[in-house]
Amino acid sequence: MTAEFIKLYPENPERRKIVEIVKVLREGGVIIYPTDTVYGLGCDIFNQKAIERIRLIKGIKGRHLNLSFICYDLSHISEYTKHLDTPTFKLMKKTLPGPYTFILESSSKVPKILNVKKKTVGIRIPDNNISREIVNELGNPIITTSIHDDEIHDHATDPEIIYDDFKNLVDVVIDGGFGQVHPSTVIDCTGDIPVVIREGMGEVNFL
Repeated sequence: MTAEFIKLYPENPERRKIVEIVKVLREGGVIIYPTDTVYGLGCDIFNQKAIERIRLIKGIKGRHLNLSFICYDLSHISEYTKHLDTPTFKLMKKTLPGPYTFILESSSKVPKILNVKKKTVGIRIPDNNISREIVNELGNPIITTSIHDDEIHDHATDPEIIYDDFKNLVDVVIDGGFGQVHPSTVIDCTGDIPVVIREGMGEVNFL
C-alpha cells in the first residue's frame, strides 16, 4: 500500500477531493492532514480498526490513548461532552476556530468510541478549512493526534517529506502547504477554572 498524495488549498478546498478523502475515511482509512498548527494523523472516530492502526503507527500500547476530536463547530461538541458551563462555552466561542485543544468532561459516548475508560476528551476546532470541511462532509468528528510526539523539527512541517515518512503507513497524505512547528495550546476546563497544561500556538493572556 502506498498512500495517495492530495494537494488542497486551505483558502478554497476542492470539494471533489474532500469527498474522495471522506470516502477513504468511511472505508476505515487513516489520513495525514493539515491543521492550523502541526500536521495531524487521523481517522473516523467510529472506525475501531482505523483507531487501532493509529495506535500501531504511534506505538501506543495498552489503554494510554490521548487522542482528541476535530469538530466542525461548537454544535458537534454537545454529543461528546457533558454539559458545558457558561464561562467555558464563552471561552471556546471566543477562541475557536483556533489553535487550542480544550480538555472537557466526556459524555458516555467517548469511552465506547475509543475503547478506553476515559472521563475526558480533547476537542479541537482548527482554523483550517481543509480539516473542517473533511469533518463537515463526513458528518462527525475525526480523531486527531500530531504526527510527532515530542519536539517538532522543521522537516516535519513539509508535506512532501511527511509523505516520504508515512506513505507506507497511511492511506492519504494531504498537502495543504507547510505546517507549523508548534502544537496547539491545551486548556483543561474540567475544574473550577481553566488551566493551561501546554502552551503552544494559542495565546493565553485572555485567561
